[in-house]
Amino acid sequence: MAIAGRLKAGKSTLVNAIIGRRVAPTAAGECTRVVTRFRYGPADRIDVVTRDGGRQSLPLDEDGMVPARLGVPATRIAYVDVTLTSDRLRDLTVVDTPGLASTDTAGSARAEAAVGIDDDSAGEVAAAEAVVYVFTQAVRADDVRALEAFHTASARLATSPINAIGVLGKVDTLAGGAADPWPVAEPLARQQAALLARTVGDVVPVAGLLAETAEAGRLTGADRDALARLAALPAAELDVMLLSADLFRSRPAPVGPDQRERLLTRLDLYGVGFACAQLAAEPRLGTGELVRRLAAASGLARLTATVDQTFRWRSDAIKAGWALTRLERLARHRLGPRDAGPRDIGSRDEEIIRDALEAALRDPAYHRLRLLEAAQRAATGAVPLPAVWEQELIRLATSDDPRWILRLPDAAPAELATAAVAAAGRWRAYAVDGAGPAQARIAQVAHRGFQLLAREVRECRI
Repeated sequence: MAIAGRLKAGKSTLVNAIIGRRVAPTAAGECTRVVTRFRYGPADRIDVVTRDGGRQSLPLDEDGMVPARLGVPATRIAYVDVTLTSDRLRDLTVVDTPGLASTDTAGSARAEAAVGIDDDSAGEVAAAEAVVYVFTQAVRADDVRALEAFHTASARLATSPINAIGVLGKVDTLAGGAADPWPVAEPLARQQAALLARTVGDVVPVAGLLAETAEAGRLTGADRDALARLAALPAAELDVMLLSADLFRSRPAPVGPDQRERLLTRLDLYGVGFACAQLAAEPRLGTGELVRRLAAASGLARLTATVDQTFRWRSDAIKAGWALTRLERLARHRLGPRDAGPRDIGSRDEEIIRDALEAALRDPAYHRLRLLEAAQRAATGAVPLPAVWEQELIRLATSDDPRWILRLPDAAPAELATAAVAAAGRWRAYAVDGAGPAQARIAQVAHRGFQLLAREVRECRI
């Protein structure tokens, strides 16, 4: 999964939250100007990989983070390879890409044309099986061009609504002070999703700092106790403190300045206000439960659920498609020993391979690959569909949750099966009446997909 976005959008903070460790530096430095890959390994290790293939090992710094200085000029670095013992990375590689430069400050035509995307970042995003693009507040024109440039650079499904998602980052700063940002964040994220409908599947609002603090275990018992002392202040006095960072630092309080600064760096004003409200309502609330509530308030769960439900399945499906394609080629290939001329595969061998392929293609699970291809064509506009139909097809192709696909979150299996049959009928009718040839082919795929969904629900396989 590649994380992309402009400078200071909060990419590295989001990386830390996803990994569950504060290991990616969030302040500008050498390491934020190069591609960094985080993957699972038996020991924590950093290798700086240079463009000539060399490797230079470094230790994590005293805070357990990638060091700010890498010992090699950034122009010579291909990428930084970080292996960690984090269980979250056992089946996920997270790639942190350099921040994209804004065209507002690009000094050359070439830089403006590239929208600040360096070749290393473009290559990583193009090769990724999932792409997360981080915005702050409003989407700018060069954000759109950057996503289009990534799409152009990719020979696969990268940066399409099938496997790309937008993140509206730093939502805790939208409302100012400790005010609740979510009434602003949710509609703003929907507006961004509409603007980028051809490029990302959704835009998820996330309070990245809260997510990092909660997921990386950065809130201690001492922090909780300091928050409890602040929560015990008269409400009007606490409200004044939370109006701005300067007031929070300077107003008289039962918490020292160093502790207050620590709380700001971990929670910012919204997080401090949220935590104080929780502790005021439940003074005996423990550290662990407070951290869980902060994690829930960050919005990260929605992002990770999307990755788990959609992107991970897509990765397996594409690998399966590649395997079937290679087997099909093998069945037609001419083989022979090195010391002999070419010969055809034995008829029995070929028959075995072809029979196995035919069995795989008849398996209902294979239809998910056809659905994915159909959804990709619709989502990119190659085959235009009415918006409601397109979104239903994308849900069907990218999820195995019938309640989410059919938009019936509380439905019983019988109701889900009935709704799936009805959806199959709608797609069949559309294929026969009202669709062009290209739309009809996609509609037939969707029709079959909903038939299979109904059968799976009835058989209690979902």
